[in-house]
Amino acid sequence: MTATGADREAAGSTTRGYWWWERRRSVALDVGLALVSALECGLEGVEFARNTGIPVPVGVVFGLLAGSVLLVRRRWPIVVVLVTIAMTPAEMGFLMALVGLYTLAASEVPRRITVVLAGMALVGTFIVTYVRLRQSVAEQADFGPGDWYVPLMSVFMAVGLTAPSVLFGLYIGARRRLMESLRERADSLERELSLLADRAEERAEWARTEERTRIAREMHDVVAHRVSLMVVHAAALQAVAPKDPAKAVRNAALVGDMGRQALTELREMLGVLRTGDAPAAAGAVPLASVRQAAVAAAATVASEDGPRLHELEALVAQSRQAGMTVELSVDGELRPYPPEVEQTAFRVVQEALTNVHKHAAGAKTWVRLAHREAEVAMQVENGPSDAAAADAGLPSGGNGLVGMRERVLGLGGVFVSGPTDAGGFRVSAVLPDGSGDA
Repeated sequence: MTATGADREAAGSTTRGYWWWERRRSVALDVGLALVSALECGLEGVEFARNTGIPVPVGVVFGLLAGSVLLVRRRWPIVVVLVTIAMTPAEMGFLMALVGLYTLAASEVPRRITVVLAGMALVGTFIVTYVRLRQSVAEQADFGPGDWYVPLMSVFMAVGLTAPSVLFGLYIGARRRLMESLRERADSLERELSLLADRAEERAEWARTEERTRIAREMHDVVAHRVSLMVVHAAALQAVAPKDPAKAVRNAALVGDMGRQALTELREMLGVLRTGDAPAAAGAVPLASVRQAAVAAAATVASEDGPRLHELEALVAQSRQAGMTVELSVDGELRPYPPEVEQTAFRVVQEALTNVHKHAAGAKTWVRLAHREAEVAMQVENGPSDAAAADAGLPSGGNGLVGMRERVLGLGGVFVSGPTDAGGFRVSAVLPDGSGDA
């Protein structure tokens, strides 16, 4: 059974420098077993020397050397079992036989080799036991068991000395392999969970970025147009106030109305975003709260109170009041669209007009809206800027076209923008009417 570095450190001090042992307790156990086995074989060597007629010291030394082979049982279990089988006729090494067969069965040795060696040990023990029992029965004239006695007892002795060790070793080996498999699965699962956590964090960060982008786009579209008109009207108010007080009063009223509308829309948007303040007070804002706030913000803007295509005339009228020359043309019959389609179409036209106010003061503008079979198309085109018109000096963040493109592409539409040959600018968008999603 293999072990990881963490397992070895958790297991305590190790002796990895001492050959094949991993722990000091393993060294102590094997050395102790080898000493006991050598002592046993040395004592049994005395009887072996008497039976074979060799000098007793030779038999003792032979027993000590043979018994000490148990020291290498973890590294070479096959060698230990072969030595045990070879010593079976000498009736030596019972402890070595038991421990050797157990170690062999519990090791990673192929099962066919384990079966062969265990069978050899079983047959050897049976033969030796059979011969010794038969001699013992023959020496005792007053003991006359049947012919079944010697073979049956030999089988019992052979099975009793080999089967328990082999079965217990197989059980321990299977248990070790099972624990190793479970440990490997746990390590693999821990690595997978770590990867999943990293990916989840990446997805969460991506989702937070997306939601922040959506919220910023909503804020820009809701407020930028009205604030831009307010700046244009304020510039006109400053120019006409000394000459035409009545017109200045009307422009001031328009500025006040647009300011109130901008504040109302801004307050609604901020009110939706504050829905996540409660969990934020307790700690970091969860991703679910960010997503919920963004979805609620989009739903608020796309609700029944949000902009609709029939409000384009009012939108164009506001630009006209600010001094822009705007022509509106509508092809086809107006029909109801999903809220997100009408809102996106309205915002595209609104942002395009805002860009005209910012970048092409005094330019003539054409707004075209076409209701087609399965889509709605809109186009805002302006001519070159009038050099005589006063520039209101509106700041630009460069996010208007990006926001329009994201809105249109998000609904599966087509968005095109760019300069015209006449020196103006054109913004075109086509949106599916959403009937195919129903």
